[in-house]
Amino acid sequence: MSAVPIASSTPADTLRALGAQLFVRGWLSANNVLFPDSGEQGAAVVDSGYVSHGAQTLALLEHALGERPLARILNTHLHSDHCGGNAALLRRWPRARLSVPLGYAPHVRPWNAQALGFHAMDQRYEPFEVHGFLAPGNTVRLGPHDWEIHATPGHDPDAVVLFEPVTRTLISGDALWEQRLAIIFPELVGESGFEEAQRALDLIERLAPRLVLPGHGEAFTDVAAALSASRRRLDAFMAAPDRHHQYATRALVTYHLMAQRALPREALQHWITQTPVLRRAPGEHASAEDVKRFAEETVQRLIADGVVVEEGGVVRMAG
Repeated sequence: MSAVPIASSTPADTLRALGAQLFVRGWLSANNVLFPDSGEQGAAVVDSGYVSHGAQTLALLEHALGERPLARILNTHLHSDHCGGNAALLRRWPRARLSVPLGYAPHVRPWNAQALGFHAMDQRYEPFEVHGFLAPGNTVRLGPHDWEIHATPGHDPDAVVLFEPVTRTLISGDALWEQRLAIIFPELVGESGFEEAQRALDLIERLAPRLVLPGHGEAFTDVAAALSASRRRLDAFMAAPDRHHQYATRALVTYHLMAQRALPREALQHWITQTPVLRRAPGEHASAEDVKRFAEETVQRLIADGVVVEEGGVVRMAG
């Protein structure tokens, strides 16, 4: 299949040329990119959403595939919103084969939830069997095209993006969003991540994609603007790491609250004090009292900003 002339095509035209469908998911799930027809290798999907959205993910894929089976599942990285549906998809299509970035190999064979970071963020997951690995520098056939695999550490040390050079389309995972910058998780546990995130943005700039299919949000074409915005935010976080910790804390607390729907305020504050990546936010040597006060202030700020509401001692998302 030949590519649509990109200069005059829309994102929908490009997706058709790629034999791809983009499912834009709401939080808590990451987007899914489905390739219903990939020839002899069979249908493939990139990323599988959050574990509690498994039924929704299955319904989307079953409707799009019809009688065709899903043959392959690929993950850009192993955060719970991108890989939470893996086990459900493998139960539905037991002959499907799952591939994850190569850097995770020591942690999935054998399975090590601690090393994968699920415990540190206290996010739900369901163990799954991995059958193969996505090695940076290699390609993978999706639809009628070969997609390049590129390492993009920063948000996660082992994350990859997929790039199709004919249409110049990028499946970016969480390496590049249009409106915001993803959390740089290594920085939350005292490891290097900011400089790696800068290099990931530099890589994407060199690839010069014309269309980005992000892990969250709609497909977009103004890649220069997205890169510029991400660099500004990253520079600000590098200049004031505490701001990044505050940003990450707000994001993780609201994510947890969306997953739980509603929680007593005391329970939410206790969760903050017990979650490893959040316990470090007030400082590496913060006392238990410092962490408790930080948790109380975090929830109070979310209420004051209108992000969450409290009714009868119970906190839920606003709106």
